[in-house]
Amino acid sequence: MSEELRTLSALELKKAFERRELSPVEVAADLLDHVQHHDHALNAWCLIDRETTLEIAKASEQRYLKGEAQGLLDGIPVAVKDVFLTPMWPTLKGSRTIDGASTLNKRSPATAALERHGYVPLGKTTTPEFGWKGVTDSPLCGPTNNPWDPSKTAGGSSGGSAAAVSACMAPLALGTDAGGSIRIPAGFCGIVGHKPTFGEVPHWPASPFGTLAHAGPMTRTVADAALMMQVLCETDPRDSQAAPRRGTDYLGALEGDLSGLRIAYSNNLGYVDVDPDIERACAAAVEVFRDLGATVVEVDPGFSNPLAAFGHLFYGGAANACRDLTPRQREQMDPGLMQVVAKAERLSMLDYLAAVNERMALSERMAVFHQKYDLLITPTLPITAFETNREVPPDWPNTRWPTWTPFTYPFNMTGQPALSVPLGLAGDGLPMGLQIVGRRFEDEQVLKAGHLFEQLRPFTDRPSLALAGATA
Repeated sequence: MSEELRTLSALELKKAFERRELSPVEVAADLLDHVQHHDHALNAWCLIDRETTLEIAKASEQRYLKGEAQGLLDGIPVAVKDVFLTPMWPTLKGSRTIDGASTLNKRSPATAALERHGYVPLGKTTTPEFGWKGVTDSPLCGPTNNPWDPSKTAGGSSGGSAAAVSACMAPLALGTDAGGSIRIPAGFCGIVGHKPTFGEVPHWPASPFGTLAHAGPMTRTVADAALMMQVLCETDPRDSQAAPRRGTDYLGALEGDLSGLRIAYSNNLGYVDVDPDIERACAAAVEVFRDLGATVVEVDPGFSNPLAAFGHLFYGGAANACRDLTPRQREQMDPGLMQVVAKAERLSMLDYLAAVNERMALSERMAVFHQKYDLLITPTLPITAFETNREVPPDWPNTRWPTWTPFTYPFNMTGQPALSVPLGLAGDGLPMGLQIVGRRFEDEQVLKAGHLFEQLRPFTDRPSLALAGATA
């Protein structure tokens, strides 16, 4: 296959399969070759099982030959973040402490839904240990590098999935997001990442990070994200916190314009220092939404930085994930994770409940804000990607990752849908992202706005893996 074919969207691949112009086996084999040739520079993948993947692709090919295609994604390759249960492969979550055999023969709701729709799993992608930080490195798997510059981080915690999609190793990927873990690497790697409304995509087993945690799609186009949402939102009785199914037609909702919508634009939420290149790009993006018929008003949502409350909630979740581990197991873990766990273990119940109170107040404020504004637009991140093997940029005044992700974690606290779309390249040649936030359970409005923006401002640049020192 040519590089052009590797950039086909899932929707385009599906049409090619239906017309018998391409076969699922041909596509899967080529992508696996692409991974083999280039992933040494990125480390996006922690498990590749060529034989199993091609067996699944062959079954899909046979269905197409018989005219019995299965669901919306038959034959479409998908990268699976290694926090989702897959029956044939272990799920290690970037940790040496997990018994892989104990995770076999189980399916997460997301992988079960994808399987019902005929997907071809390409392998498992890297994550920091238990998905605890905004970059991707772990004692088990090492660091994941950015396809645009492999000396830079891909972001995290879904950094492997983002790097794989950005490098055209997979058209679709699964990610999770409890503080920005879909949107951060999407922004750093120049792809689309959608954090759905909490409860919109069923999740099981329940995340130790509680209601901060969301599962969602990572793709190269917003239409492909909508396609994945159509599948991922299917009911699963194991998630007792899932919202009632509404039968939303995510793909159908993409059409039209934005006439009548009121959009708030905040370039800094009132308290964030933002890279000038990103500020300028976001300001230019505002004009695109005006061209699409929306009324755009520059206004901050009016809340102060909820960093401390988020830290109590998120690091409390990290401590929850480690509660049953032995001292010997903890010695094998990421030292940074152990530091935040130790801090969280010193919190009192009232400390934690005070953070819950702040979270509830923030959710109320945003619900009222969205009575006036249909959408909120911000940068996805205030910076571009920095050096790999670091939790924070060089000379950063703080030691923990949430201090450089101020646009993402507030909307995990509120449970709102938030989409990151590519905004172009900064002066350093690295991607920038635009975040679109909507009312709870109005994911289709967020995706529609992102799709229409993408049509007028397509991001067609691709990283040159040759620059990564990879072999052809």
